[in-house]
Amino acid sequence: MERLYSHNIRDILKVDLHRHLDCSVRWSTILELAPQVGIPLAPTSQGQKDQFLITGPMKDLGSVLNKFMNAQKVLASEEILTRVAYEACEDAFNDGVRLLELRYAPTFIADGHKSLTFEKIHRSLLKGIEQARKQFPMLIGLICIVQRIKSFEVAEKVVDFAIDHKDSFLALDLADNEEGFDPKVFAPLFQKAKKAGLRITVHSGETPNPVSAKWVHDSIEILGAERIGHGIQIINDPAVLELVKDRRIPLEICPISNYLTQSFPTYEDHPIRKLMQAGVLVTINSDDPGVFATTLSDDYEVLHRVHGFSKEDFHKCNQIAFDASFIPDIEKNRIMGEFFG
Repeated sequence: MERLYSHNIRDILKVDLHRHLDCSVRWSTILELAPQVGIPLAPTSQGQKDQFLITGPMKDLGSVLNKFMNAQKVLASEEILTRVAYEACEDAFNDGVRLLELRYAPTFIADGHKSLTFEKIHRSLLKGIEQARKQFPMLIGLICIVQRIKSFEVAEKVVDFAIDHKDSFLALDLADNEEGFDPKVFAPLFQKAKKAGLRITVHSGETPNPVSAKWVHDSIEILGAERIGHGIQIINDPAVLELVKDRRIPLEICPISNYLTQSFPTYEDHPIRKLMQAGVLVTINSDDPGVFATTLSDDYEVLHRVHGFSKEDFHKCNQIAFDASFIPDIEKNRIMGEFFG
């Protein structure tokens, strides 16, 4: 196997389809802003990391989602949101990402921040993204997240907001812990969004639950998912795996995230190779690089070291991701030569 070093991996041009903007806050920015918004920092460097970061495996996805709330408290003003959005794009560009789809949940950012309406949040994030677009030759798109743990009424408000802003949102997503939250409930909202012209991706099949693959089936058949966030548990259900393969539904796989949330106990147990060998469309993504203190290149490094991924494997996954991106083809054509010329 050709040995790839970190600088070679960083130089690979990348597509990242699954990156949460609200969990991509730069570590130095968290340390700078936390005291300014009234969050006392722990006295030691390790204590500060324990406050905000997830650097080792947690017991389950729920524990990880709870930890996100500490970093969320920093997202306290329009100015901060603009800065965070710009820095997330800059960090991605410096890591070799040339096509970036960022997603965020208006309800997640608004929680505890009374002055931040959905409108203010969106406008502030767009401002940072626009600044980045002017400075970095990359494509950037936005996806709106519905939190499945919120009420149907709240979800409806988020979907209506996304539809009202479909000129700046590519797609709608459903996220948060699947356990105890049936996706069928949200079907009318996702049908409404699809009818309005928004594309659909759904977080599903992430947690190691016996019915995890069935959730993926429902996300495709009932919610109309064109891509699946994670989806890795389909490896345990041949029928759902065949459905995903036959429908050519790309999986937005996030290897380091899957280990930290204990979707699989070790990197070696991750089924990414098996999924590829089975003919499933696989893409490689970063998920929450701020909270995980990672870059997309770190995910590549794990796949190279543990699963023997070559440059050709990475290029293949990036080709799939490029084609699967919800960014319009007319925009993608502008950078196609850089990727595939």
